[in-house]
Amino acid sequence: MSRPDIGRGIDLSQSLDNADHRIRLAYEQLEARNLGPYAQLSANTRGRLLPENFDPIRTEFQRDRDRILHCKAFRRLKHKTQVFIEPEEDHYRTRLTHTLEVAQIGRTMARALQLNEDLTEGISLAHDLGHTPYGHAGEDALDEVLREYVPGTRFRHYQQSLRVVDILERDGRGLNLTWELRDGILSHSKGRKDLGILGGENLPDTLEGMVVRIADRVAYINHDIDDAVRAGIISHADLPVDAVKVLGQSHSARISSMVMNVVLSSEGQNIVQMTGDVLDATNKLKDFMYDNVYTVDSRYGDMQKAKDMLKQLFRLYVERPDQAPPSLLGSQPAEEFNALSLADRCLRVTDFIAGMTDRYAAQRFINHFVPQNWTA
Repeated sequence: MSRPDIGRGIDLSQSLDNADHRIRLAYEQLEARNLGPYAQLSANTRGRLLPENFDPIRTEFQRDRDRILHCKAFRRLKHKTQVFIEPEEDHYRTRLTHTLEVAQIGRTMARALQLNEDLTEGISLAHDLGHTPYGHAGEDALDEVLREYVPGTRFRHYQQSLRVVDILERDGRGLNLTWELRDGILSHSKGRKDLGILGGENLPDTLEGMVVRIADRVAYINHDIDDAVRAGIISHADLPVDAVKVLGQSHSARISSMVMNVVLSSEGQNIVQMTGDVLDATNKLKDFMYDNVYTVDSRYGDMQKAKDMLKQLFRLYVERPDQAPPSLLGSQPAEEFNALSLADRCLRVTDFIAGMTDRYAAQRFINHFVPQNWTA
């Protein structure tokens, strides 16, 4: 599928009273002095889809980060699966804690490489806003059921994340983020491909976006190992011996090895990369997790059941809009919704289901498909 065109953005240059904006201007000057030659300066952003006045205190990337932190989609991440569905134990990761770990790792690497930390953090916080309930099982479910109705159409969470910030948030007005942050959202995902950051498709335009692309994998490999060991699905002894020998025995040691390699392999260069034995070991751990955790059912979550549930909800809302909740229809009567083209109905339903939390999706399923006199 071709990469969506995110547009060029609108020139933010405008006349303003420098005295009123001295704090922001001073910080922009600080960026220009202290950041490296390949950093993305906030003053040099390509702009936003819609023009806005500058903020007197915050840079453009700081404003982006703040908008993401305060949006509804970000808050819903706390009840979306990372790997394990609705774990009873409090210490398993959710999509929100994954996001925060990516932001921490990303900022560490960006600071060491003299890149823009605010842009890096903003991309990190927004990269999974469009992720479905029930993790990658939910993403697969929407992708599969969407093609039942509109062949050739695909669901990808990174494209949905861009749709969230461009269109769905703030009651359809979107967050109007900068071009650089939107590019980083769209370019962060690698799927199961090896972390060969220099090759492949859909690479980000900024080094800050490349940092997030690597930080995402560093975070999820290591915290998913931690969660899988806690769940009893694997043990530390099961990890590939040669990979552990290179990266370290502990959670923190492995993260440190990966981060240090990225920093030492990238400093002073117009590139962000992981190299050598560390890259090979990281890819080996990734493959191990896909083979032994991500695609293996466990007592902590029946992913096939989750997929079937989301598909049934999708089919119901597309075919029977009279059953759709008001939050899907908005002010539109069911008859008008049903009069939309099939592709448009599917798009609306996709937006609705992708935005659900795990527990909301389960409750909608119970309401529609489980007789109310049963105990679910």
